[in-house]
Amino acid sequence: MNVADSEVVVSILNRAGYSQAEDINDAGLILINTCSIRDNAEQRIWGRLRAISHLRKKRKDLKIGIIGCMAERLKEKLLETEQLVDLVVGPDAYRELPILVAEAEAGHKAVNVLLSREETYADISPVRMDKNGVSSFVSIMRGCNNMCAYCVVPYVRGAERSRNPESVIKEVKELYETGYREVTLLGQNVDSYKWIEKDKILGFPELIENVAGITPLMRVRFSTSHPKDISDDLLHVIARHENICRHIHLPAQSGSSRILKLMNREYSREWYLDRVNAIRTIIPECSLSTDMITGFCTETDEDHKESLSLMEQVGFDFAYMFKYSERPGTKAARKFKDDVPESIKSERLSEMIALQNRLSARSKKHDIGKTFEVLIEGSSKRSEEFLSGRTSQNKVVVFPQVNKTRGEYVNVMIERCTSATLIGKCI
Repeated sequence: MNVADSEVVVSILNRAGYSQAEDINDAGLILINTCSIRDNAEQRIWGRLRAISHLRKKRKDLKIGIIGCMAERLKEKLLETEQLVDLVVGPDAYRELPILVAEAEAGHKAVNVLLSREETYADISPVRMDKNGVSSFVSIMRGCNNMCAYCVVPYVRGAERSRNPESVIKEVKELYETGYREVTLLGQNVDSYKWIEKDKILGFPELIENVAGITPLMRVRFSTSHPKDISDDLLHVIARHENICRHIHLPAQSGSSRILKLMNREYSREWYLDRVNAIRTIIPECSLSTDMITGFCTETDEDHKESLSLMEQVGFDFAYMFKYSERPGTKAARKFKDDVPESIKSERLSEMIALQNRLSARSKKHDIGKTFEVLIEGSSKRSEEFLSGRTSQNKVVVFPQVNKTRGEYVNVMIERCTSATLIGKCI
């Protein structure tokens, strides 16, 4: 999401006459796009701000700004207590950046963190910052209406609002025409996408089908689905279109129904497993990834074991795993005690990571001997003699150089694997 936001910001500033500096030492304006979902993300930003503060001594006219979620949450501390920045701009105020920068240059502290019920930046053509020129992101909605107890997103990004589908289609077409061959449709909960016009409702299954229909040469991914909302209709759309990738990121967060209720996730373990069964039935070749939180308020050893057993039962291909991090202002911070000791959180996270490493290795070993269509993204990081790309299931594949180039498709038979990569040859 932050990558897509950064591309919108660059476009807005380019329109106002600014250009990107290749070297931070040459910049007259430094903007740091931030995330507030976890405390360690915020701590990295504080560290980054302090690390670049020395540049002010060299460049008295240098302006430093914080944009995004952390800007909305910590505006007073950023501007007044720490005094490390000149402007603070929330995720719905990017259009005001040129005006705010001018205010900062005039010696004023510039701030706009107002949230909007309408802003989607649908009319902004993002300046693509990705390096491979093959894959890109398109935001289809902003904000979130799910009030998960641990999550700060609804407070810093506001309520859900969906983007006009015509603007989404237009942007994807433009990407294809400029050489991109894969797009990821982004939303905090893409399953909640809803565009109402003249008493007609267009939901996410219809939107992604329209995007997939642009051309079979453009792969389509999406992130993120919510287990309470992902529908059979969506799964059948994916099954009908080969260019909609066979990978679904479906955050579980916990395998314990008791903890899920405390988290206000609005589904149970049984519901989650039912959705997984539907995915396996309707799209048998689909890979699954997830998010897991360990050490949430009141989590017991038994709750933790239920999370591990859920991971084992589903057999996730990969996962993002985190220790619970209390975020100020959330329901969990207001209502619950963060009572799991840090040492226990760390032990449980290590156990979870070890399990997922085994599951990921097993998943890759199952792919040996199979043939996959791979979209070439460029040379392998380790050797120019090898190319690298991804399967529809979002697995990285490395294979010897062939007479193909970035953005083309090849069929690769998998011969072996490492812990992170499939290795094969073109056939």
